[in-house]
Amino acid sequence: MKLLRVAAATLNQTPLDWDGNRAHIISAIEAARAEGVSVLCLPELCISGYGCEDAFLAPGTQAMALQVLEELLPYARGLLVSVGLPLFHNKALYNACALIADGVLLGFVAKRALSGDGIHYEPRWFKPWPAGARTTISLFGQQLPLGDIFFDCSGVRIGFEICEDAWVAQRRGAELALTGVDLILNPSASHFAFGKQEVRRRLVLEGSRAFGVSYVYANLLGNEAGRAIYDGDALIATAGKVIAQAQRFSFADHALISAVIDVDLTRVQHASLSSSQPRVLSAPGECVHSEFAFPTISGFDPNAGVAEWERSPALKEEEFARAIALGLFDYCRKSRSRGFVVSLSGGADSAAVACLVALMVGFAVRELGIHGFAEKLGHVAGLSGLTSERELTTALLTTAYQATRNSSKVTREAAARVAHALGARHLEFDVEPLVAGYVSSIEAALGRKLEWQSDDLALQNIQARVRAPSVWLLANLNSALLLSTSNRSEAAVGYATMDGDTAGGLSPIAGIDKAFLRRFLVWLEKSGPHGLHAIPELEAVNVQAPTAELRPPSATQTDEVDLMPYEVLDAIERAAIRDKRSPREVLSLISAQFAQYSKDELWLWLDRFFRLWSRNQWKRERYAPSFHVDDESLDPKTWCRFPILSGAYTRELRELREALAREKS
Repeated sequence: MKLLRVAAATLNQTPLDWDGNRAHIISAIEAARAEGVSVLCLPELCISGYGCEDAFLAPGTQAMALQVLEELLPYARGLLVSVGLPLFHNKALYNACALIADGVLLGFVAKRALSGDGIHYEPRWFKPWPAGARTTISLFGQQLPLGDIFFDCSGVRIGFEICEDAWVAQRRGAELALTGVDLILNPSASHFAFGKQEVRRRLVLEGSRAFGVSYVYANLLGNEAGRAIYDGDALIATAGKVIAQAQRFSFADHALISAVIDVDLTRVQHASLSSSQPRVLSAPGECVHSEFAFPTISGFDPNAGVAEWERSPALKEEEFARAIALGLFDYCRKSRSRGFVVSLSGGADSAAVACLVALMVGFAVRELGIHGFAEKLGHVAGLSGLTSERELTTALLTTAYQATRNSSKVTREAAARVAHALGARHLEFDVEPLVAGYVSSIEAALGRKLEWQSDDLALQNIQARVRAPSVWLLANLNSALLLSTSNRSEAAVGYATMDGDTAGGLSPIAGIDKAFLRRFLVWLEKSGPHGLHAIPELEAVNVQAPTAELRPPSATQTDEVDLMPYEVLDAIERAAIRDKRSPREVLSLISAQFAQYSKDELWLWLDRFFRLWSRNQWKRERYAPSFHVDDESLDPKTWCRFPILSGAYTRELRELREALAREKS
């Protein structure tokens, strides 16, 4: 038997943090050495960070990446290690992986399939490597192979599929299988999205089975650059079976999984496939040969168990809680913010944001411990002397209920109950004098009274806007991060006051629709994440109909009366924006989906959605950065682009209205 111990490391990197990224890589290498690993796969672009954006094109970035690569070579003694970096050659920049063998650089493989959809913009900076092309590059005083190559290390053949290379129809692994490769390494930067982990697992499993190889997949971890969250998914599979799997959403700087593979067994299994037709000869320069002394290993120790929460029937809620918690922790740590401020209205959105901060503390403390938590957030003064999770939450989370004359006792008490349950430092103050002052000033300037009958929207918005300076002041006083509380459903129709409830430096729930958010809060009230606890005090929030509380109480204002039922809004948004359906097609879809409503009601809501969507693109352009969690994001900077000025579907809606009128006549 030819037994090897292989490993994948997940790394929590930061763009352009050369010393920090280098330290995490070295720590992962040392951990692999301690486990007796021979082959270690590290994530894509791990030296520079994946999210460097246009800084990739700076010659200084490229030079520093090479400098760090050279510094890493001595640390790879006794191992085969792959590391990712941007590589400039012949007036083009490539997304490349270097393979190091026992401290010696063997060569570079460049990525062929660049990720250019969704939140990824690789073609802006990198060039795709041409299939089959090979050349040499002069580095560190030697000529090194670069391109579409694989490596033969003392008879063990190693090839690369770099992230997107495995997601396309013409997988690079299919070509590698023809060359008799034994092991495929996949260094990736694959962001978290709901359900995406299962797709990765299928790619790895099918790659190992169809290509007759062992397959090592390594991903990034944490909030690397601001918007994308990486779940730290890492997998090792052999001949169609997963034999090691990482625990996702770790708060560590790096995590390692390893397993023993039987190279001879995968060779025999692949040889038994009648469909396998290997190439007899390699093309010139395709294979890079190197000697490497693999240690003798006896026995197997596959450990592919997954965390219990991964099997939860509420997997989406579990993933959301963990993803946003990790995103907030890293954002706080890397931005050196000293905590968070939330304007807590007593409603669902702000309650969810405050709860997510508390979940951040809970998850991190359970993994790192009180001391480890305080150490990782060492820039926050006073944490080191605290002894409980609740004390940490109090130190990091400030909430504020800001009342106007239209605020109710129900929301005031709900906000206070939730804040107390979480352990937040909770403040209450009255902003009605500020509202009255602005209204009085405008009335004096205009020479008339402002009335609800004629000035409804302006009188609503001023209440939301006067709340922003106070919470900004609290955030500034604490050197904390103000969290915006708007959700995706509101963003779709502009049902948010710009510079009011949109105020903040980060918008944790802007990627989530209101219907899911309400389900999430009920789950948090009744059950809560595995390993933590429920928050029953959320009942005070969950029993309410969502309301902005900006009109007089006699108006009995609710969001769904102002807009439409949230389930209808979310269905229209998915069909119109995600799936690019026309108004006529959307009406047909929602008529079948929501038979409990009349066609007149659905038409009214459909017309309202398209008009409000088109009118409010400028608001979406100004929202604070948000976390990307699925393919329904409305963030115009990373996912969903729409013109600020447009025809607003005027003709489409007119023709549809006329068709409906003809149906009635």
